[in-house]
Amino acid sequence: MTKSSGKSIAISPFRSLVLDVLHFSQQIPSATLERRMNLGPLVAARQMCSPRPTWTSIFAKAYAIVAMRQPALRRSYLTAPWVRYYEHGKNIATINLSRRLGDEDVVLQAQIRSPENRSLAELDAIVRHYSDAPLEKIKSYGRVNRMSYLPWPIRRLLMWATLNLIGRRRCHNFGTFAITSVAGYGAGILNMTPLLTSSLHHGLLDDDGCIDMRLNFDHRVLDGAPAAQALALLETTLLGEILDEVKVRAAAGTLPMLGRLAA
Repeated sequence: MTKSSGKSIAISPFRSLVLDVLHFSQQIPSATLERRMNLGPLVAARQMCSPRPTWTSIFAKAYAIVAMRQPALRRSYLTAPWVRYYEHGKNIATINLSRRLGDEDVVLQAQIRSPENRSLAELDAIVRHYSDAPLEKIKSYGRVNRMSYLPWPIRRLLMWATLNLIGRRRCHNFGTFAITSVAGYGAGILNMTPLLTSSLHHGLLDDDGCIDMRLNFDHRVLDGAPAAQALALLETTLLGEILDEVKVRAAAGTLPMLGRLAA
């Protein structure tokens, strides 16, 4: 009887970039806050829409509205040539999406500028483009792909410089906040190592429309109290401006049906 043996597997260029990101994110002193939100009214209004807005777009827009009202959420900690904060003038949401590249599952980052000024339908269209378009037609993929083939010392030097030297370039390349979730696979992330000042992730909606929303943040930029206030304001925004927009969309979707019934 022959013994089974293992094998060595080379790390792909794309996966090497993930390791680079983890290298820098592990240097960030982070904390995670959780708030249980009752989004029942928003869940009910979303059910009336056709097509339904994605939760990714809903949360991205709501958090962007919060970040415009709380400038600290748009700040980054830079270390060179001196330690300082950089506050970006607008939001750039970075949304992590799973794509298939050959025989490998990779994470592609969709960046959306000023999501608070876009409709949910527009946000969904952008996310759908990143999710469905051929990878060679996505500009950010081309940039990341080129970077992944550089020798690792050069990659990490460029990444360090982008994260620590020029705030505007940091936000342009990495975003001001991130949203990630595996709820579509029936699970929720409990903790994560952030690269940005704040990262939003959540669990699963229960039958009552409640959800555990989690905010992972850079403790060098934010303390617990303002981070908790951000989560509270996020819930208020979801049940305020966002709910109003979803209700308008739901009503618009029912008008043709009402017209047919009246006829």
